[in-house]
Amino acid sequence: MNEVLLKYLPEQAADPCHELIKVNGVNLKIVNQRVTRHGDYRLMPNGTHQITVNATPNKYRFLITLIHEIAHLVAFEKYGRRIKPHGKEWKHTFQYLMLPFIRPEIFPSSLLPLLARHFKNPKASSTTDSDLAMALKSFDIKTNKTHVFELPFGSTFRLYNGKQFKKGTKKVKRYECIEVSTGRIYLFQPHAEVELIKNSIGYE
Repeated sequence: MNEVLLKYLPEQAADPCHELIKVNGVNLKIVNQRVTRHGDYRLMPNGTHQITVNATPNKYRFLITLIHEIAHLVAFEKYGRRIKPHGKEWKHTFQYLMLPFIRPEIFPSSLLPLLARHFKNPKASSTTDSDLAMALKSFDIKTNKTHVFELPFGSTFRLYNGKQFKKGTKKVKRYECIEVSTGRIYLFQPHAEVELIKNSIGYE
């Protein structure tokens, strides 16, 4: 297991993560990238604990996702199954489990202050924290996609599922975008990755 973990985790994080997996009886599965989630936790019908995490070369994202899912397991076991999945019990558990990892031997200096701020009140997903999400993306493999906040007003873009939208105005933290086929309005995080089809001037 340690050899596998070293492929996906920062070196100094592999041993403590292995210990958490062992102590909590986790059946860890590393799966192909899923667009809609980075990982998940399930209590299986036979009583075992299964955690799946997306295979990614971004070791910092993998670590945060793994601890996020282990925190679900620990919180449910400690407080019961009726707690909210991302309620205060999970938040406290996530903070407690993550704290030993937030150090310069594991994370680069560019991420440490963002992580410290994020874990004062961790969100259901790191992708809802725009600053942290953008910083983590800098360690992803580069693609030809762009972010919603980089597009000019009125640009048309495509999602991974083929749906097309037109960028509108920013409302507080997110952008109102109109789905081309239905006219319905959706809110997009500024750092959402999309494929530009047509900017406000002409085709790319």
